[in-house]
Amino acid sequence: MRERQASRNARRAREFEAFVAGAAGRLLHAATLLTAEPHADNPRARKLLTAALARTYSSWDRLRGEDPYDCARKELGVRFARGAWHRHRGHGGVLAHLTPQERLVLVLRLFEGIGEEQVAALLGLPLIRVRALHARAMALVLHPPRDPGPAGLHGAAPA
Repeated sequence: MRERQASRNARRAREFEAFVAGAAGRLLHAATLLTAEPHADNPRARKLLTAALARTYSSWDRLRGEDPYDCARKELGVRFARGAWHRHRGHGGVLAHLTPQERLVLVLRLFEGIGEEQVAALLGLPLIRVRALHARAMALVLHPPRDPGPAGLHGAAPA
């Protein structure tokens, strides 16, 4: 009996390692977009991805025919939504000037290609709210706000 369990655990570990080898790069990129960290320095994105992959591994045996990438992506989005949009602002990157909620909707819709209805269900938001967040995020990405620059350059001359 122990031998069978050990064999099952070894198979599960090999399957999960193969999944991570193929999907971790794209999932890390999504996490980096969510946290709005620079790609070269993204500790919060790595922590978010590690937590999402740990949860995916814990439910690996229960997936039964479900796409593990979809499960990991949902877990990444849910973990970000639960903890991040109240605490974390962007620190760099293209999406840094978006709110965390706008980043989440934009990444799920554009980078991951999830439909509006699925994003609304995943986040527990009304469809109209998801549409509004997506529209605002797209407007800000396409037409980012201008940085005001140093105080003395554009204002009145110093006295």
